[in-house]
Amino acid sequence: MVKKLSVLFIFGLLFWTSCKESKQTETKIEVPQTKYTLTPFENSAEYPNASLSQMKYTDGKFSFDVANYDLGNQTPDAESKMCANSAKGQHIHLIVDKDPYAAKYTNEFEHAVDDDKNYILAFLSRSYHESIKTDQAHIAQKVKIKDKSLISQENIEGAMLFYSRPKGTYIGKQNTNKVMLDFYLVNTEISEGGNYVEANINGELHKITKWQPYYIEGLPMGDNYIGLVLRDKDGNQMDIPLNPVKRVFTLKEDPTPEG
Repeated sequence: MVKKLSVLFIFGLLFWTSCKESKQTETKIEVPQTKYTLTPFENSAEYPNASLSQMKYTDGKFSFDVANYDLGNQTPDAESKMCANSAKGQHIHLIVDKDPYAAKYTNEFEHAVDDDKNYILAFLSRSYHESIKTDQAHIAQKVKIKDKSLISQENIEGAMLFYSRPKGTYIGKQNTNKVMLDFYLVNTEISEGGNYVEANINGELHKITKWQPYYIEGLPMGDNYIGLVLRDKDGNQMDIPLNPVKRVFTLKEDPTPEG
């Protein structure tokens, strides 16, 4: 009986020690702290019937057909977004390869494109630069250009990722507290368990599984870096054109009034 109790005591001691070590180990696990937060944008003004079509480019001049969308108007919910907004209103974002987008406020405009460029994305943008993410509100084409004119164009067939915002310089508290991250996907979806976009924000990685704009908060004043990569469900960088893409943008305080 004494021997049996001794054995039980030893097993009990070993079990208690094991649990204690396990709890001690658990308390040592550190959860990584993030400097920056990504918060989904609130629902924006919708334009389900807005369309962009018939891209032409001749002698350095683009033209598009725009329907059910007023270029140059302010988007009704712009003030509530509390982020950078264009005083010139709604516009077209024109992206050529990995170049930063050009904002165009009319459906016809001049814009130089070099002969070595291969891909063009154009989409309708709200005044605060959020893209309209519908099939009919964008054009994505593989092109050949010679002497500032299109000599061939065809719709992009494979998956692609284009960078849109942030871009340039942001000045003042309202523009720098919340900076919009927006990108454009062509011929692919992202989801939990599927393809996803990895955003590298000043070296901090964020996994994005839903295609929508996000507020970035916590960015420091000065130059900031964002890199975007489209990855497959296994985390591999997808072997597609223009992937990855990166951009440097700048945040500045309000100018100090001269005394």
